[in-house]
Amino acid sequence: MNFYKLDKLNALQAFQKLGSDETGAKIMSDKTNINLLYIKNIHVGAANILKQDALSIGADLAVPHGVIVAREKYVDVILIGTNKHFKLLSRKELAQPFGLKELAKHLKSFINTKKYNTRIMGVINANDDSFYQNSRFEGSNAISKIRQMIKDGATIIDIGGVSSKPGSKTISQKEELQRVKPIIDQIKQEKLYKEVDFSIDSYSPKVVKYALKNKFNIVNDITGLENDKIAKLVAKYNATVVIMHMNGSPDTMQENPIYNDLIIDIDNFFKNRIIKAKSFGIKKIILDVGIGFGKTLEHNLILLKNLEHFQHFGHEILLGASRKSMIDKIIPTKTEDRLPGTLSIHLNGLSKGASIIRCHDVKEHNQAIKLQEAINNI
Repeated sequence: MNFYKLDKLNALQAFQKLGSDETGAKIMSDKTNINLLYIKNIHVGAANILKQDALSIGADLAVPHGVIVAREKYVDVILIGTNKHFKLLSRKELAQPFGLKELAKHLKSFINTKKYNTRIMGVINANDDSFYQNSRFEGSNAISKIRQMIKDGATIIDIGGVSSKPGSKTISQKEELQRVKPIIDQIKQEKLYKEVDFSIDSYSPKVVKYALKNKFNIVNDITGLENDKIAKLVAKYNATVVIMHMNGSPDTMQENPIYNDLIIDIDNFFKNRIIKAKSFGIKKIILDVGIGFGKTLEHNLILLKNLEHFQHFGHEILLGASRKSMIDKIIPTKTEDRLPGTLSIHLNGLSKGASIIRCHDVKEHNQAIKLQEAINNI
């Protein structure tokens, strides 16, 4: 007899190779995925019911001291269970009081997460003040770089005319358009939009409208649809919107950013902005937690560690930490030397549910991602 430990990441594939039937393989795969769901401010009565219901099916609920005697009216708990347990509880709790019915409605969203193909978004900055000098391009130089990014494996190219680095100042819509217009015009003239998707990194209506009119199909909005005019434009052109979270504005966002609860605050932000997007008729949505946009190093690390939480919305997750200063805060490093740290963050992000990586170094990312995928899919 011989044996070895299997990787749980591809449990379904392992069961299928073994020869299990499709239904049986799926059922067994659900038993291999252990979930930890942190639930805040649950009624103590609900906590006691949920604890018993969880134990009855082989799951569990971690609770603070005093729950059984209702020392506090509301408590925080952690639900522990497999995908199968969560499915059972999503039905079981529908008949229970104290808000458990509402919890039951959401449990499935944390396990029925859609899988997306990985895509690389290359960055082109049509300005002279973005934080990474090697990402700045103008006119024909930008087109040459775009062609190289396509060759290197990018499937999306993100064009921006305004720096959003901490402390950056806003410019007029007219000046922003003047910066990106020559690049947009040449992209259309050379029909490069037939090869990849093009994204406009802007929250200026005039710039967004010009890009969408000229074959761009993604709006990368760092304000997360704050402006109704942007929402109307995205809907009108049936474009995709990237809703990014930012605490404050670029000129002030890094001045002591504070959250009540980081994950919940950003979750509520996404919830509200998704509702807004849909109210305008927007159908295609991507979420971006906004690494470095109004976050301390600790905030960034917490978000990266818990990125898969945001999969419950059912939308693609974009991660953009390319060469950002958080790397320098861990290991003092110049911007031009942060590629290794960038690759580490982005590969981890892909394992946590991200499917779109926004980066400056397309070739290197494509190689690293393809190798990681080969390992995962063996």
